[in-house]
Amino acid sequence: MSDRRIEKMSTSIPGLDTILHGGLPRGGIYIVQGMPGSGKTILGNQLCFSHAAGGGKALYVTLLAETHGRMLSHISQLGFFDEAKIPDGVSYLSAFRILETEGLKGLTDALRREIRARRVDLLILDGLVSAEETAGTPREFKKFINELQIQADLADCTMVLLTSAAADQSFASAEHTMVDGLIEIQRQMRGRRSERLLQVHKLRGSDFVSGLHAFQVTDDGVIVHPRIEALLTDASAVGTGGGPRVLTGVPTLDKMLGGGLSLRSTTLVLGSAGTGKSTLGLHFLGAEDEPGLYLSFNETPPELMMKAKTLGLPVAGMMESGRTEVLWQQATDGVFDEVATQLLHRVHAGKIRRVFIDGLDDFGGMTGDPERTRPVLTALSNRLSVLGATTIATSEIDLSGVLPAQPLAGLFVRGLSPFAENIVVMRYAALDADLHRLIAVLKARESAIDLRFRHFTIEPDGIRIDIDSERARLTLTEIARRHSGYREASDLLRPPTATPLATGDGS
Repeated sequence: MSDRRIEKMSTSIPGLDTILHGGLPRGGIYIVQGMPGSGKTILGNQLCFSHAAGGGKALYVTLLAETHGRMLSHISQLGFFDEAKIPDGVSYLSAFRILETEGLKGLTDALRREIRARRVDLLILDGLVSAEETAGTPREFKKFINELQIQADLADCTMVLLTSAAADQSFASAEHTMVDGLIEIQRQMRGRRSERLLQVHKLRGSDFVSGLHAFQVTDDGVIVHPRIEALLTDASAVGTGGGPRVLTGVPTLDKMLGGGLSLRSTTLVLGSAGTGKSTLGLHFLGAEDEPGLYLSFNETPPELMMKAKTLGLPVAGMMESGRTEVLWQQATDGVFDEVATQLLHRVHAGKIRRVFIDGLDDFGGMTGDPERTRPVLTALSNRLSVLGATTIATSEIDLSGVLPAQPLAGLFVRGLSPFAENIVVMRYAALDADLHRLIAVLKARESAIDLRFRHFTIEPDGIRIDIDSERARLTLTEIARRHSGYREASDLLRPPTATPLATGDGS
């Protein structure tokens, strides 16, 4: 293998070069395989125009595909298309007639002539399956692939072969074993939504990011979103703490936390709908004059601004000035890796010090894989810490409310516990026709915390938590007293007394 093979040809496709660790090794031959409609043709054309934009020369060859006029009509609507690059930078050749009349040898000779005549250093061959069908024997097809490899090496021309595949097709075919790289594009259904995924199965002469990566076709062309957890493997190098406490904006909660949150820590706030989780986030983002970011999956930026102004919270002015940013994403129409990358980029670019993620369930659900949720959120939390951000994230629990003598019943945090150093719970307690809001700190690393429930209300100026636990104690005690089978409230804290043995005469 010559030294030039070590050099990389950038694909200039967002995210793909990251997965390929810089691009495709030059002079190699690669297969891109996928079901019809998966995006192979757009990917191939985007490679050509991106290559031409960098000064290279690309040739797009079709075998029994749609006409060039029809294909160009479709891709001309995409952002990467540049008509000025045709034909000097990007040229097109329909070679099916050659394949049909002269066979694989005629096709090989034609490709060799075109590469030399046009000084092409990137060749896209669309329709490899037609060449395979033309081959009389598997041996003849293997010889064709070998001839392409020789030509790619001699001309220093990178070749990408596009081919359709059945959903159950294995990767043990001759062409798969002979080529330098194999990339698969898949389409999967997630509920009623179709999702594109890309996977690199092999890449000779280079490492790559393994696994499935989200793949989109947008108005600008193909965008690939590398698996975020695969890019954040070094994120745990920096721990929390080592600085002043971070205030939440709610003084009593700071006292319950032992003086506030640890610097660069992540806090999980558990609560049912309407308990005040979003309001707590607005308090947190406006507690200090620090750049912050609100990631929302439900309330839009105008709705959040209205809420902050109605409560008269300092964050309203910070949102108007841009000191606090709002990143809004519909959970039903997002790609987790894309949103996570945007979040990290904005935290890094804006030197964000406070992050509030409102809707961890929606965020994690975007992965489409429950087993992936915990590790990917943990990796994201670690990277936010490395970037210097202190994070609060919310997770919704059901509306069952507090059970008698079991105020923590129904809380399931096993899967999310590694994500957060601190855990706060906000619950409803129903008493007659009244709903009482209660708050408690369940966990706070490196802090002497107050483990008692406190009663709180949401007033016109925001959250107000009782300075002591008395009202919360009375509420929980009364709920327990009224529940059948429980002793009087005054007896709840007393140890049980021995029951006298009955006498034989029934006295």
